[in-house]
Amino acid sequence: MAQPAQHPPIPEITTIGVIGAGQMGSGIAQVGSLAGYRVRLVDVNPEQLATAMGKIAVGLDRLVKKGQLTDADKDVAVGRISSHGSVADLSDCELVVEAATENEQIKKAIFKELLPHLRADAIIASNTSSISITRLAASTDRPERFIGMHFMNPVPAMKLIEVIRGIATEEDTYLAIRAVTEKLGKAPVTAEDFPAFIVNRILLPMINEAVYTLYEGVGNVDSIDTAMKLGANHPMGPLELADFIGLDTCLAVMQVLYEGLADSKYRPCPLLVKYVEAGWLGRKVKRGFYDYRGEHPVPTR
Repeated sequence: MAQPAQHPPIPEITTIGVIGAGQMGSGIAQVGSLAGYRVRLVDVNPEQLATAMGKIAVGLDRLVKKGQLTDADKDVAVGRISSHGSVADLSDCELVVEAATENEQIKKAIFKELLPHLRADAIIASNTSSISITRLAASTDRPERFIGMHFMNPVPAMKLIEVIRGIATEEDTYLAIRAVTEKLGKAPVTAEDFPAFIVNRILLPMINEAVYTLYEGVGNVDSIDTAMKLGANHPMGPLELADFIGLDTCLAVMQVLYEGLADSKYRPCPLLVKYVEAGWLGRKVKRGFYDYRGEHPVPTR
């Protein structure tokens, strides 16, 4: 009988690598630095890295203006973050958080590139919002040290992190990540490794149904969002929220649910597919269910 892999004890986590300098990665880097961790932020795109560092500076300035941070603390936090163009620069990290685009093959390719440079005792966490942690972990040399750490968007403002164990994730890995989550000032919620976990299993079908409501002509963009804000006391309408999340991400999660659970109720709305095919992905490209190119957002349907 094969013996389970033996790993060195989990080290004290002082340096966190973050792969992907998009909206999620920059937010994770910001909260990590504020919690006292050294952060190595990696992206292959130098422009994306520069944009991320600018966003982090703006976010910290906002905290200073609110009186939640001093100028000195801000400077220390900025100094804890370094930007890098290669995963080879993550060799000193005890924890690496992958925050790349929601595509399983891209994530697996990143892990393949990362593993030769990673310390033997390091933990890998994926910020995936829907993909199987067990399957991602199996593509690495350390499924026992692999875990899901799903941050909510926007990371600095949202208090929740879903912590997802794969079938092989060991207890000490889980406990270490819960401790990191709490040090980041977030609330950990344990989710089982089923498609889309908890939040997106509930949230994305609601958004998809809102798109179906638009597709079938039950209401226009404005009436659907207004109805849910005033009728269900939601702070943001579902179509406005879809634009904020990114319609490509919404579609990716719905496809994972549809394929993973084989239930027709998760079928992505054809209108959502059409918007993504058109490249109207929401706020990040200034057009989705709303057009953001003018002074105020204007519904596109």
